[in-house]
Amino acid sequence: MGSVLIIGAGGVGNVVVKKCCQVREVFNSITLASRTINKCEKIQKETNNQIDIAQVDADNVQEVVDLINNVNPDIVINTALPYQNLSIMDACLETAVHYIDTACYEPKDEAKYSYQWQWKYHDRFKEKGLMALLGLGFDPGVTNVFVAHAFKEHFDEIYKLDILDANAGDHGHPFATNFNPEINIREITQKGKYFENGKWIETDPLSIHKSFDFPVIGEKEVYLLYHEEMECFEKHFPGIKEMRFWMTFSESYLKHLEVIQNIGLDSIKPIIYNGVEIIPLQFLKALLPDPASLGESTQGKACIGCLIEGVKDGKDKKYYIYNVCDHEKCYADVGAQAVSYTTGVPTMIGAMLMLQGTWMKEGCFNAEELDPTPFLELLGKYGLPWTEKIL
Repeated sequence: MGSVLIIGAGGVGNVVVKKCCQVREVFNSITLASRTINKCEKIQKETNNQIDIAQVDADNVQEVVDLINNVNPDIVINTALPYQNLSIMDACLETAVHYIDTACYEPKDEAKYSYQWQWKYHDRFKEKGLMALLGLGFDPGVTNVFVAHAFKEHFDEIYKLDILDANAGDHGHPFATNFNPEINIREITQKGKYFENGKWIETDPLSIHKSFDFPVIGEKEVYLLYHEEMECFEKHFPGIKEMRFWMTFSESYLKHLEVIQNIGLDSIKPIIYNGVEIIPLQFLKALLPDPASLGESTQGKACIGCLIEGVKDGKDKKYYIYNVCDHEKCYADVGAQAVSYTTGVPTMIGAMLMLQGTWMKEGCFNAEELDPTPFLELLGKYGLPWTEKIL
């Protein structure tokens, strides 16, 4: 049994809290903290007061240190913004507490996410006998585990990887993002990038697309993006020669995004309005629906998986491993839509494996560096069943 402190009370934090509450034999003490205390109060009420709550500014290392010292958790689960990863990691180092997050660090003033900043913490965590588990949502996270499982069970060598993410859900709004609008739009509007023959090749945003026939949800148009787990795979699976990440977007989403860009609302550069400095993208975020509120209205399914080609016993092999997740089933379970659910459930499982000592190493690690088998044994049990096919 262990104690966890969850920082961040958005859509993903909501899922992590409620899934931890379903496994009280592992998570005997749960505290949720956020800058916005009323979000914590709402989740506390929805869990029938099974959790403690607190207020914290995750940008402020000393505030996080004081909170950790007060709660005395075994693990800090970071479901806050990627900008805040380093401040929370610093606080964990100061208080000698294990750490886990769902996505890699991204500086506030530049849309450029990379694990390089967090990987530099490896020796410091190792010296203190602590573990930091980085990027354990779904993509990144489960996709990393899928590739590790494929390499362990199905391939002697992997040379091609396509990560395919489709959300066929309909939330009923003219325009909304399925996770934090600021992070979502920054991710999609930056340059695309793919890996081929040992080199990274940049593309204009959303300029490369194709059709893909997904299980259950059918044929969808997918657009090439850069995604952080590819950085992990380049480092930990050096035999991979080609990597691409693909994501679906509705025609309505793309039209709204074009308008947002044309009028400059996607900008992260401060402007002065009525004598006050604002950031246009943060202003837009305030206008858009909160992703945590979309669960009740969202219908349909999402499908995320890895299409892998390589060699086994001297023969070429093609393999597909994926999950199909139903928005309405996610809402029935924890009051969330599938994008938050597919991120939060893996995080809870990772924290469970750390507490149980199954996934416990000293330093900073991504999921593909750990044994995929115990994780995948739990993934379906807690709501995300997976399928694998030889093609």
